[in-house]
Amino acid sequence: MGDVLEVSEVPEAPKILEAAEAAEEPAAPEAAAAPPEPPAPPRVRRRGRTTLLIAGAAVLGLVAGTCAGYLVQADREPTGLPSLSQPVLAQAEGEGPEPLPASQDRRVRTDGDLRKLLLKRPKGAKDWEFPPGEDGWLDVADYADQVEDSKGFFGDLVADEFRRAADTTWLVGSTYSVEIRLVQYRQEEYLAAAESADGWNVEGTRSWPIPGTGDGMVYITTKPETEAGYEPIYSAEAHAWRGDIAMEIWLYDTKPISKAKIMDLAERQMERL
Repeated sequence: MGDVLEVSEVPEAPKILEAAEAAEEPAAPEAAAAPPEPPAPPRVRRRGRTTLLIAGAAVLGLVAGTCAGYLVQADREPTGLPSLSQPVLAQAEGEGPEPLPASQDRRVRTDGDLRKLLLKRPKGAKDWEFPPGEDGWLDVADYADQVEDSKGFFGDLVADEFRRAADTTWLVGSTYSVEIRLVQYRQEEYLAAAESADGWNVEGTRSWPIPGTGDGMVYITTKPETEAGYEPIYSAEAHAWRGDIAMEIWLYDTKPISKAKIMDLAERQMERL
């Protein structure tokens, strides 16, 4: 057999190399800084025993005061009630006041002849050829006939406690006519006169308040009423009330009616009520 080549063992690295390798290794990073702790929540102060003791003492004091009040009242003598009888008043001597004259007592005037309270017919004027009612008076049927729905209006007048109505008419020339009514109600249930003065159809008119009457008004039509074969008719009206009497004024003419004309009649008629 041939000769075998013997390999000697590898010698150990010197310790100097180990030290150099150790120096080349990077140093371990430092630990990160810990985050700051959150602030502690505010503390709620608990109610101490002192507060509870004060509240309890207040309740006990109130109860004790109430009991003491009852005890004091129970020890007192009962108070006598005043007498139910009243002293007799001496009757006044002498005569009583004089009654108001008819010129100042409105009830005397309105309970009398209503026709005397109507405006007087002006000089030169004449009565209508066929005036409504009889002798200046309108009963419930005569008054109801003044509107188109006379049957329904008749029932309303009965329910409204119609009492009576006075009426006057006159004609100036051949076209200008006037009618004034004073309608009286019993008014045992409600103010029918006020309702009557406010219940008319006044569409298509101009209006103005009547001074001194509260809610009294005058109305003037803006356009005439026309009908074939007849002249156009302008109209104006006034409505107001005082006490148990409702006032109505109606004017008709073939010419426009002025505010001054209807207002003058309304004011003068209301002054007589």
